[in-house]
Amino acid sequence: MSQKIVITGAAGLVGQNLIARLKPKPGIRIVGIDKHPANTALLRKIHPEIEVIEADLSQPGRWTDALADADALVLNQAQIGGLSEQEFIQNNVTATENIVAAMRVHRTPYFVHLSSSVVTSRANDFYTKTKTAQERLIDSVSDIGHVVLRPTLMFGWFDRKHLGWLRRFMDRTPVFPIPGDGQFIRQPLYVGDLAAIITSSLEHRITGTYDISGLEQIHYGEMIRLIHAIVKPKAKIVHLPYGVFWWLLFLYAKFNKNPPFTTCQLEALVIPETFPVIDWESIFDVRATPLREALKETFLDRRFADVVLDF
Repeated sequence: MSQKIVITGAAGLVGQNLIARLKPKPGIRIVGIDKHPANTALLRKIHPEIEVIEADLSQPGRWTDALADADALVLNQAQIGGLSEQEFIQNNVTATENIVAAMRVHRTPYFVHLSSSVVTSRANDFYTKTKTAQERLIDSVSDIGHVVLRPTLMFGWFDRKHLGWLRRFMDRTPVFPIPGDGQFIRQPLYVGDLAAIITSSLEHRITGTYDISGLEQIHYGEMIRLIHAIVKPKAKIVHLPYGVFWWLLFLYAKFNKNPPFTTCQLEALVIPETFPVIDWESIFDVRATPLREALKETFLDRRFADVVLDF
């Protein structure tokens, strides 16, 4: 049986990983929508057989026609980094309002919403505030079946910001700094596992809201040392006082309009918190990939390990 799946934010981290794993399944027709020109071009190059639409979902347009006869939608676009609050509002809230309206017009029967663990965190940045507003909006959609997934910090192929950027930074500098003592608990989630969870949701029309955390807790400093051991870069790991690290990021942002790591993200990084762990392996019938195995696949896989998305 053929199924048409529309994926927003298709050229980003989750979208690229989901398409790479969903595409081989028989009977699946994928339509990807994204506004980023360079990453959309990359998506077309990697997957020339799928339909790709370049569009800003915060603006009205013909992109809504893609939802005609769609069996499901993966609502995945997100503004993760940046310095302007308006960017976050447009991509995380306004675009979502437009997508929900289009689903109602075209009677889309089901969707998967990619929320974030930050909606339950104590962080107070633009990303947290707009993702929280986005989830409240989704909670009001009672006429369309859907599942809400709240992943924690993700890593995997095509990771241009978090662990992916840190790993590439290790190759560009003789010294790799860790803020403070690095004893900040993280629960990194392998995006390959999240892609499998999304696929299971689409197949079984799972509903409800689920916190999708990495099942292994690890200190940030230990995680950096594990990546270092796997990729064996030239950088030497050093510890910097938190205040020094913050000011370096602040000054860097003065010369880079779209910094890959900001002071707000640093402030969120050092908050001592953990996220709920549920038995998502049983709920979605998905096996969690062990952290070391997932990091090796991320950084050593010959197909996609060296593919880098644009900022």
